[in-house]
Amino acid sequence: ACTYAALILADDDVEVTGDKISAILKAAGVTVEPFWPNMFARALSGVKVKDLLSNVGSSVGAAPAAGAAAPEAAAAAAEPAAAKGKAKEPEPESESDDDMGFDLFG
Repeated sequence: ACTYAALILADDDVEVTGDKISAILKAAGVTVEPFWPNMFARALSGVKVKDLLSNVGSSVGAAPAAGAAAPEAAAAAAEPAAAKGKAKEPEPESESDDDMGFDLFG
């Protein structure tokens, strides 16, 4: 509830304070422990919430670019092996990724 109140304040370009968060919560009929609004306000002090939200997805573009380079690198690595006339066989996995020796329920 405090997060939504902080987002409402940021959307209206209003400074996020504990009192303003409390006022929004009271208007919405939501009750929280009294320390939460002030804690959220302190956590967001000096932070531009709109910029924070708009930058969340900005680093996502780097992953597909790196992923696109991997097939090209694999093809380049495979060319010398194909030129020699024999391809390397993939090594069998000795351990399953699912079972690393941990038993959560045993």
